[in-house]
Amino acid sequence: MPFYETVFIVRQDVSAKQVEHLAADLAKIIEDNGGTVAKTEHWGLRPLAYKIKKNRKGHYVLFAIDAPAAAVQEMERRARLNEDIIRLLTVRTETLETAPSVMAKGRERRSRRDRGERRAS
Repeated sequence: MPFYETVFIVRQDVSAKQVEHLAADLAKIIEDNGGTVAKTEHWGLRPLAYKIKKNRKGHYVLFAIDAPAAAVQEMERRARLNEDIIRLLTVRTETLETAPSVMAKGRERRSRRDRGERRAS
């Protein structure tokens, strides 16, 4: 099966719990159509480069998907019908990345810094 990475942006006024529920619903669509979601990363509420549908910020979520094309197309179709999702991008990849992405590593580093922990040099 081919591999895909999908990033979607959810409106800023949606709670983090609702974003997790929405991500679980989209992952279930993939699984119901014969695929698997190998990795899900919540990048949190981040500013957008420009306004999208009157939103200046959005909740970003990344999926690493191992699924047939039909499953990904069905997930995209249902995501486009959801009013809370303001952008969606799916890219086909050669390998399935299960390690944390650069965005997740930066988020982890910021949270450690906020707690006062230091990096080992």
